Amino acid sequence: MKTTPDFVEFVRDQLDALHGLRSARLFGGVGFKADGVQFAIVIDNVLYFAVDDTTRPAYEAMGSHCFAYSTRVRRVEVRRYYALPADLLEDRERLLALARESVAIAFKPRKRSRP
Repeated sequence: MKTTPDFVEFVRDQLDALHGLRSARLFGGVGFKADGVQFAIVIDNVLYFAVDDTTRPAYEAMGSHCFAYSTRVRRVEVRRYYALPADLLEDRERLLALARESVAIAFKPRKRSRP
């Protein structure tokens, strides 16, 4: 499935209360930034928010999964981004609360793992 302009526009409308909201093409989808930091991505019409070790369990408890893709060699899981359950997309108040939390996480410096 491809990322559709209608879905991206819907997400943009739902998140328009965020300060400095911007979106741009990103690989096969769209990245969302607020105040200059990327906090969300849309790939294949799924919205993913940035998480960290403190918020990841809540997403997992909601039945969420991390963004993942396959290469010729293996499946790569990007545990930085977790999908939002579809029912939350309609709940603008809850969606904005999670988005603001995600923006705050995106501002935090990340620990880099060594290869």
